[in-house]
Amino acid sequence: MISMINRTLTTRLLKAASQFPVVTLTGPRQSGKTTLVRAVFEDYAYLSLELPDQRRFALQDPRGFLAQFDGPVVLDEVQRAPDLFSYIQVLVDEQTDRTGRFILTGSQNFLLLQSITQSLAGRCAVLHLLPFSLAELTGREPLSLEDLGRDIPVKAARTAGPKFGLQEILFKGFYPRIHDKGLSPRDWLPDYYQAYIERDVRNVLNVGDIEAFGRFIRLCAGRSGQLLNLSGLASDCGVSHSTARRWLSVLEASFIVALLRPHHQNFGKRLIKSPKIYFLDTGLLCFLLQIRSPQDLNHRAERGAVFESFVVAELIKNFLHRGNPPGITFWRDSAGHEVDVIVDTGSGLIPFETKSAQTVADDFFNALAYWRRLAGATGSPAALVYGGDLSFKRSGITVLPWFLL
Repeated sequence: MISMINRTLTTRLLKAASQFPVVTLTGPRQSGKTTLVRAVFEDYAYLSLELPDQRRFALQDPRGFLAQFDGPVVLDEVQRAPDLFSYIQVLVDEQTDRTGRFILTGSQNFLLLQSITQSLAGRCAVLHLLPFSLAELTGREPLSLEDLGRDIPVKAARTAGPKFGLQEILFKGFYPRIHDKGLSPRDWLPDYYQAYIERDVRNVLNVGDIEAFGRFIRLCAGRSGQLLNLSGLASDCGVSHSTARRWLSVLEASFIVALLRPHHQNFGKRLIKSPKIYFLDTGLLCFLLQIRSPQDLNHRAERGAVFESFVVAELIKNFLHRGNPPGITFWRDSAGHEVDVIVDTGSGLIPFETKSAQTVADDFFNALAYWRRLAGATGSPAALVYGGDLSFKRSGITVLPWFLL
């Protein structure tokens, strides 16, 4: 088996392959999709449609292309030959009792999901792989969101921090290649940005003004952790509102950014209806913000926003890598009271605050206490994650260090 850091999604991936004839794995470029499927399905045939000759074969003779595989196969970057989906549908419908026949991967979620909806609805499980989670990097199980805010996990209370510091990991980010190869993020991330984000997204959108598009991405980075004002974003970038909306939707579908929707339980209050925007990798975010070293983070006004983006991304990974849709929102009323994240575990709502400081101040708990009073649940679970290294209970709220996410 290919040597790799254990990925949380492995269990869900194997289960899906035992239940569906087709499994599709999506995620951003360089998130480890190929490494994962080749390790998990090492006995499968493998072919990448990034190869020009194989892509031409698939485009010109899809029936002949698929006929070359006698058994199950992994098809990498399958969105490069979208006509294959209709032919795959015919093959799986001919043998409805065969599961795990096709494992498909792709980096362009917007193209993949469109093809799946048209041809493979009901026949295909769709899973999402983001770059490494902090739990994966440190070789432990992900934080149990179902128990979040109830008690301090016994293991957590005894867990020492990782070998790397908070500023270091925020600056590096979580793309596997940086960690697997020991690469400098200052060298790798600019190439990643140019090779994948500009090329892929530009090709899909047919962007003519690459300078305006680059400015748009950087303006989004400067707003990470903030309420999305699409009109203001479009105006600052010098493009139309509809263009900004289209560009943002593709960045979201490409797993570059996530939009956190507001929680609508109003408790008799007027609520903010705009989503908040977050970058899903802090290394890429730091690159776009022109943060040049881990030490720079200590002196930048964006430090809190980068930390909050890290927390939101880790929560999203926690859901996605277990095969679940992200059950997180935020809450904010028109008076400015705000809870950073509301985690929906399915059995209840858990308010969750983020603070980048290394020490805990009394006012860190104000928003959580306010929300619990409004909800009529003053003793309900609540949690706060911060930049320090201790776990404890305070004011009935579970406080966790950043490295336990």
